[in-house]
Amino acid sequence: MASFDVLVLGAGIVGCACAREFAQAGLRVGLVEPGAIAGEATSAAMGHIVALDDSPAQLALTAYSRQLWAELEGQLPASVEAAHPGTLWIAADEEEFAALRGKRGAYAAAGVGAEVLDATALAEAEPRLRPGLAGAMLVPEDGVVAPAAAAQFFFEQAVEAGAVLLQGHRAVSAGKGTVRLDDGAAHTAARIVIATGAEMRLVPGIALVERKGQLALTVPSPGLLRHQIVELGYLKSAHQLTGESIAFNVQPRRTGEVLIGSSRQTGLQSGTLDPAIDRDLMRRMIERACEFMPVLSTLAISRTWAGFRAATPDKMPYLGPTDDATVLLAMGFEGLGITTAPAAGRILLDYILERRSAIDPLPYLPGRVQATVVSKMD
Repeated sequence: MASFDVLVLGAGIVGCACAREFAQAGLRVGLVEPGAIAGEATSAAMGHIVALDDSPAQLALTAYSRQLWAELEGQLPASVEAAHPGTLWIAADEEEFAALRGKRGAYAAAGVGAEVLDATALAEAEPRLRPGLAGAMLVPEDGVVAPAAAAQFFFEQAVEAGAVLLQGHRAVSAGKGTVRLDDGAAHTAARIVIATGAEMRLVPGIALVERKGQLALTVPSPGLLRHQIVELGYLKSAHQLTGESIAFNVQPRRTGEVLIGSSRQTGLQSGTLDPAIDRDLMRRMIERACEFMPVLSTLAISRTWAGFRAATPDKMPYLGPTDDATVLLAMGFEGLGITTAPAAGRILLDYILERRSAIDPLPYLPGRVQATVVSKMD
């Protein structure tokens, strides 16, 4: 048995970012991971660092975390492939284009720079898009990273600061300051941070659903794509917590490859979705991309893959304590785990050290969903 100040369960990008924050603050940290570092959801992610305005709380969290990513840039190794292509939110028609002006206002109020482009300016910015689009909003400081390499960076910094990796065995229970592993070992900590992504067995009473996403990577075609491009309808797709959906979302890689997304399929609980590629959904996702950018139909697909992530009912992650004060959650990030990993670690460290956070942490507390349900029943 070993004793720690904090035990972090899960060595995806969120768990590694948390371990780094805690260890660099001088806490004794253990990191429990049954498999490889960044071996699950992180390795299947797109790696888009994006300020997203689905709600004021989401924009506050993503903008804050994007700032933390920017502060790290001088430290990030070349393997992380950090870049700032910016995000273009595409309006397919005049109704969507009108909505972009309100979207830009929300970004401006949050201190996030954005610029509305008319159809002519959009064609100049991305000449390979199909004609007839109404315009776009450019968020120039949004970025791209290689997710697994970024998680490895956080992990190595955590270890350098004294964190201990407990690898090869899965946590089967966590509570009251004790984590028990599947080999019978038990470790204690003043705080336990559960950051196990779509693996939800340690938190059966928490409102989470598993969502499957698929991605496709083209062969290299340097210069084809300049920005991360997302259709405005992506937000409608992201809202659906049942069934399946697709949206146009493409990302330029430094190698000249184009990463094509996005899709969502939802299961009622962890393990209910087939991990294999859904070929019909993949076909429709690629066809959707080709509708917006026809030149993509000329590129061969070199690789396809799928991954799982956990989503909350209100699209906000769970960051903070549960009913058991020794157990903190860092879960439910859905498609924003890469973006918000640095903020997750910082907010939880603020809680542990009992200091004020840079942003209001209340919208992310795990108890908010249960509290909302109770209030609606009163």
